[in-house]
Amino acid sequence: MQDAVKELGMHVFHVGINAADDEQARAWAQDFETFFGLPAKEGANSIFSADLVEIMKGSGRGTVGHIAIGVNDCEKAIEFFASRGVHTIPETIKTNEEGRIKFVYLDKEIAGFMVHLNLVR
Repeated sequence: MQDAVKELGMHVFHVGINAADDEQARAWAQDFETFFGLPAKEGANSIFSADLVEIMKGSGRGTVGHIAIGVNDCEKAIEFFASRGVHTIPETIKTNEEGRIKFVYLDKEIAGFMVHLNLVR
Protein backbone atom coordinates (compact mmCIF):
# COMPACT_ATOMS: atom_id res chain seq x y z
CA MET A 1 0.00 0.00 0.00
CA GLN A 2 2.68 2.51 1.02
CA ASP A 3 4.60 1.71 -2.20
CA ALA A 4 1.52 2.49 -4.32
CA VAL A 5 0.96 5.77 -2.48
CA LYS A 6 4.59 6.72 -3.08
CA GLU A 7 4.58 5.51 -6.71
CA LEU A 8 1.44 7.54 -7.49
CA GLY A 9 2.75 10.61 -5.65
CA MET A 10 -0.48 10.62 -3.62
CA HIS A 11 -0.84 13.65 -1.36
CA VAL A 12 -3.54 15.96 -0.05
CA PHE A 13 -3.88 18.65 -2.71
CA HIS A 14 -6.52 20.71 -0.89
CA VAL A 15 -9.54 20.35 1.36
CA GLY A 16 -12.96 21.57 0.26
CA ILE A 17 -15.62 22.80 2.67
CA ASN A 18 -19.29 23.25 1.78
CA ALA A 19 -20.63 26.64 2.86
CA ALA A 20 -24.37 27.33 2.92
CA ASP A 21 -24.09 30.26 0.48
CA ASP A 22 -21.83 32.98 -0.98
CA GLU A 23 -21.96 35.06 2.20
CA GLN A 24 -20.84 32.24 4.47
CA ALA A 25 -18.12 31.24 1.98
CA ARG A 26 -16.73 34.78 1.98
CA ALA A 27 -16.81 34.93 5.79
CA TRP A 28 -14.95 31.62 6.10
CA ALA A 29 -12.40 32.71 3.48
CA GLN A 30 -11.85 35.87 5.54
CA ASP A 31 -11.28 33.68 8.61
CA PHE A 32 -8.63 31.65 6.77
CA GLU A 33 -6.96 34.88 5.67
CA THR A 34 -7.05 36.33 9.19
CA PHE A 35 -5.94 33.17 11.00
CA PHE A 36 -3.38 31.79 8.55
CA GLY A 37 -2.61 34.61 6.13
CA LEU A 38 -4.11 32.62 3.23
CA PRO A 39 -5.21 35.08 0.52
CA ALA A 40 -8.67 34.51 -0.94
CA LYS A 41 -9.26 34.04 -4.66
CA GLU A 42 -12.94 34.05 -5.56
CA GLY A 43 -14.33 32.08 -8.47
CA ALA A 44 -17.85 31.44 -9.76
CA ASN A 45 -18.56 28.40 -7.56
CA SER A 46 -15.98 28.60 -4.80
CA ILE A 47 -13.34 30.63 -3.02
CA PHE A 48 -9.82 29.29 -2.66
CA SER A 49 -7.81 30.25 0.41
CA ALA A 50 -4.36 30.06 -1.19
CA ASP A 51 -4.15 26.54 -2.65
CA LEU A 52 -4.96 24.80 0.64
CA VAL A 53 -8.69 25.24 1.17
CA GLU A 54 -11.57 25.51 -1.28
CA ILE A 55 -14.80 26.87 0.17
CA MET A 56 -17.80 25.97 -1.95
CA LYS A 57 -20.51 28.61 -2.36
CA GLY A 58 -23.45 26.40 -1.47
CA SER A 59 -23.48 22.65 -1.35
CA GLY A 60 -20.72 20.89 -3.18
CA ARG A 61 -20.18 17.15 -3.30
CA GLY A 62 -19.92 15.40 0.04
CA THR A 63 -21.96 16.01 3.16
CA VAL A 64 -19.42 18.49 4.54
CA GLY A 65 -17.03 18.83 1.61
CA HIS A 66 -14.30 17.09 -0.33
CA ILE A 67 -10.66 16.12 -0.16
CA ALA A 68 -8.62 16.60 -3.32
CA ILE A 69 -5.86 14.04 -3.70
CA GLY A 70 -3.01 14.97 -6.02
CA VAL A 71 -1.55 12.12 -8.07
CA ASN A 72 0.99 11.85 -10.88
CA ASP A 73 -1.19 9.46 -12.93
CA CYS A 74 -4.98 9.49 -12.56
CA GLU A 75 -5.49 6.35 -14.65
CA LYS A 76 -3.15 4.31 -12.40
CA ALA A 77 -4.73 5.84 -9.30
CA ILE A 78 -8.17 4.85 -10.59
CA GLU A 79 -6.93 1.25 -10.96
CA PHE A 80 -5.49 1.41 -7.42
CA PHE A 81 -8.81 2.52 -5.95
CA ALA A 82 -10.87 0.11 -8.10
CA SER A 83 -8.84 -2.78 -6.66
CA ARG A 84 -10.17 -1.64 -3.27
CA GLY A 85 -13.80 -1.42 -4.40
CA VAL A 86 -13.82 2.36 -4.92
CA HIS A 87 -14.78 3.56 -8.39
CA THR A 88 -15.14 6.83 -10.26
CA ILE A 89 -18.21 8.94 -10.94
CA PRO A 90 -17.95 8.98 -14.76
CA GLU A 91 -19.76 12.28 -15.31
CA THR A 92 -17.10 14.08 -13.22
CA ILE A 93 -14.18 13.07 -15.46
CA LYS A 94 -12.22 15.93 -17.01
CA THR A 95 -9.36 15.31 -19.43
CA ASN A 96 -6.36 17.34 -20.53
CA GLU A 97 -5.24 18.15 -24.08
CA GLU A 98 -3.56 14.74 -24.40
CA GLY A 99 -6.79 12.96 -23.44
CA ARG A 100 -5.46 11.88 -20.03
CA ILE A 101 -7.72 12.16 -17.01
CA LYS A 102 -6.83 15.24 -14.96
CA PHE A 103 -9.79 15.25 -12.54
CA VAL A 104 -12.39 12.77 -11.29
CA TYR A 105 -14.50 12.16 -8.19
CA LEU A 106 -14.52 8.77 -6.49
CA ASP A 107 -17.86 7.20 -5.56
CA LYS A 108 -17.38 6.77 -1.80
CA GLU A 109 -17.69 9.31 0.99
CA ILE A 110 -15.39 9.19 4.03
CA ALA A 111 -16.41 11.02 7.22
CA GLY A 112 -18.67 13.31 5.21
CA PHE A 113 -16.03 14.07 2.57
CA MET A 114 -16.09 13.01 -1.07
CA VAL A 115 -12.67 12.46 -2.64
CA HIS A 116 -11.49 13.64 -6.02
CA LEU A 117 -8.25 13.01 -7.83
CA ASN A 118 -6.23 15.80 -9.45
CA LEU A 119 -3.42 15.20 -11.90
CA VAL A 120 -0.41 17.18 -10.73
CA ARG A 121 3.03 17.40 -12.23
